[in-house]
Amino acid sequence: MAEPLLVVENVVKDYGHRVRTRALAGVDMVLEEAEFVALIGPSGSGKSTLLNIIGLLDRPTSGRVLLGGIETTRLDERELTRVRARMLGFVFQFHHLLPAFSALENVMLPAWGDEGAPSRALRKQAEELLVAVGLADRMHFKTTDLSGGQQQRVAIARALSRRPPLVLADEPTGNLDTDSSNEIFALLRKFNRELGTTCLIVTHDPRIAERCDRTITIVDGRVR
Repeated sequence: MAEPLLVVENVVKDYGHRVRTRALAGVDMVLEEAEFVALIGPSGSGKSTLLNIIGLLDRPTSGRVLLGGIETTRLDERELTRVRARMLGFVFQFHHLLPAFSALENVMLPAWGDEGAPSRALRKQAEELLVAVGLADRMHFKTTDLSGGQQQRVAIARALSRRPPLVLADEPTGNLDTDSSNEIFALLRKFNRELGTTCLIVTHDPRIAERCDRTITIVDGRVR
């Protein structure tokens, strides 16, 4: 059997020094390649903390996180940045697009920084992604001229611009109406099925969670 894409082993996360607050209390979880998984739980349960640790944006107090067989908890900051860029894509509730740039430029940005200048190949790939998310006629629009659903489509294209094996989506439909939410979910599912991209979706929406292949529930910093 192929090794799992992600392994979280006994991850603990504490905050504070004089007064310690335990956000995660020994979390274990595994994601296989091409899975489509929902992460659910009440507010304050540790979902965002866990997502930040899986996304290599924060370090656990103890425990291990293995991504693609790499034990990330042993890496220094430079190595973490390299693994994050190669292995992970992010879609947030607030899309964090740059308003002064076009949709096309926003999609190119993750790889643009490495290359120093946008190459023809990079531009072509970004154009293909925007076509795939249904924005062929909007790729040269500034993101401020796009609707909320269209902006989130740009964010998905950007997350996929380096073909990461794992996409982390934090409430990606939280600010959208029902129709736009369904469109965003369908897009994530499309890339999961066509590219084999593993998706972990944090959501409060039970309608989204029940359409995923599997649901992981976290309560009081523990997976139930």
